[in-house]
Amino acid sequence: MRLSKVLRAGAVVAAASLALAACGGGSDGDSGAAEPSVNQEAEFEAGTTMAQLNEAGTVTVGTKFDQPLFGLKGLDGEMEGFDVEIAKIIAGKLGISPDQITWEETPSATREEVIEQGKVDFVVATYTMNEERAQRVSFAGPYYQAGQDLMVKKDNTEITGPDSLKQTNARVCSVTGSTPSEEILKYVDKEQLVLFDVYSKCADALRNNQVDAVTTDNVILLGLVEESGGDFKLVDKPFTEEPYGIGIKKGDTKFCEFIHDTLREAAQSGDYEEAWKNTAGKVSENTPELPELGTCA
Repeated sequence: MRLSKVLRAGAVVAAASLALAACGGGSDGDSGAAEPSVNQEAEFEAGTTMAQLNEAGTVTVGTKFDQPLFGLKGLDGEMEGFDVEIAKIIAGKLGISPDQITWEETPSATREEVIEQGKVDFVVATYTMNEERAQRVSFAGPYYQAGQDLMVKKDNTEITGPDSLKQTNARVCSVTGSTPSEEILKYVDKEQLVLFDVYSKCADALRNNQVDAVTTDNVILLGLVEESGGDFKLVDKPFTEEPYGIGIKKGDTKFCEFIHDTLREAAQSGDYEEAWKNTAGKVSENTPELPELGTCA
């Protein structure tokens, strides 16, 4: 086992050297964000999820591919966003470099399923922690506190918050299986709600006047506003608290505790703040602090 770790570490260093040589030290197109450090000396208790992943040298992470600032697959195939950076930090503590992460697209409706079926090792996908989901998976975190809000066209002055939706008979779009799609039913009739599988389709529906508003967590909406080219705006009247957690296999307490330790270290070292500033922090004036972590029991 020790020999395989040494060989794998050497391979990672060699690959990194080749990549640097190929780049020639240039920085064209580089965002300037430093990759999280990789703990080449990581060792874990035999039989734990951490030991298994460290020995394999790879990890599969579920995230979203259409969430600007949090989880977005670029035209070049590269992943970017705050969720992506949090996943890289966890992988690095496992001794796994970013190029050894397999990214699995995980829309809201499939997050529990991919964890239960073992298609991913963990999920970081704007994943609100709640009791219903905790019946099927365990959560580490929260690593971020979001809040549900509304996005409308820039010239819309009628929709001023959730309480204005019924009186304006607004058509509201959200995503199937998401917490926001359930929460918004407190403010609209079921007939007013339009559901798609991803939020990018909601944005298209808003642009084409098929709906009057899009609702989900404010940080997701910020990304959609940024991509709209000035067509959309955030109502900026959050009406829920949405703690984002990292989904793992039900009952994996040791993995949960490892992730909590990793998040605390990232907050102390500045890696957490750096991850935010290089992603969602580009359009958000406030840099969040790591929320109080839950229990892993």
